[in-house]
Amino acid sequence: MADVLKAACVQINGAAEIEENLKTVGAYVREAAGRGAKLIVMPENTCHMVRDERKIITSPREKDHPAIPFFSELAKGLGVWLLIGSLAVRTSRTQLANRSFLFSDNGDIAATYDKIHMFDVDLNDDKSYRESRAVQPGKKAVVAKTPWGGLGMSICYDVRFAYLYRDLAKAGANIMAVPAAFTVPTGKAHWEVLLRARAIETGSFVLAPAQIGTHDGGRKTWGHSMIIGPWGEILAAAGTEPGIITADLNMDEVARARQSIPSLKHDKKYKVVTA
Repeated sequence: MADVLKAACVQINGAAEIEENLKTVGAYVREAAGRGAKLIVMPENTCHMVRDERKIITSPREKDHPAIPFFSELAKGLGVWLLIGSLAVRTSRTQLANRSFLFSDNGDIAATYDKIHMFDVDLNDDKSYRESRAVQPGKKAVVAKTPWGGLGMSICYDVRFAYLYRDLAKAGANIMAVPAAFTVPTGKAHWEVLLRARAIETGSFVLAPAQIGTHDGGRKTWGHSMIIGPWGEILAAAGTEPGIITADLNMDEVARARQSIPSLKHDKKYKVVTA
């Protein structure tokens, strides 16, 4: 296993058109590779920030999705690993998968992950979201093998479910990917706290690339992409503009954090009672 990894998170203001996003994201990936990044991670809805009523009719099936050969060729050509935070992939006439893709440096799909937890919420600003209306939730947690060890795959709202990350860590993940399109009110209140908590609880690096700005239909996202160390320290952080952040990840720090506080070994089975 390689000891040090230069990782990059790409922050974008995703448009509604797939081809437009591919052009934008491709330029950022090339820039990140030029800075020496070997693992480059992109946000949720990497290619397709579109309002819900348009998402099904504008989302291709996986076999027809133009982003997949595009990113495969890009990864191979640059010799980097690419995590596409997620693509909207049509699985039937009425349903989608919110699916993350990991491409190896030879252009192969190393792993995929379908978002498990659906963002079905009513926010205080009178905005309502029902991801489950169009998206079929995944049923499998995924740890992908990379030259730097296990990579735990997750998407956005998953970050609120701590047990998922403990399970990923116990299954061998020492890096957690949390690509997101967080809303502004929830991002302002919870984004940093949740990411740092997931890093501290599991003794893992966290890579969290995010969408930023105003998108199709007026939806606004928080941005503030982050790279966090296994002791909970912020190694790199973006603001409210599109761009790239990078950090060098010393994988030995994972072992040190988990040896110092071996909480992953201390889980107990218990019964909850009401008194």
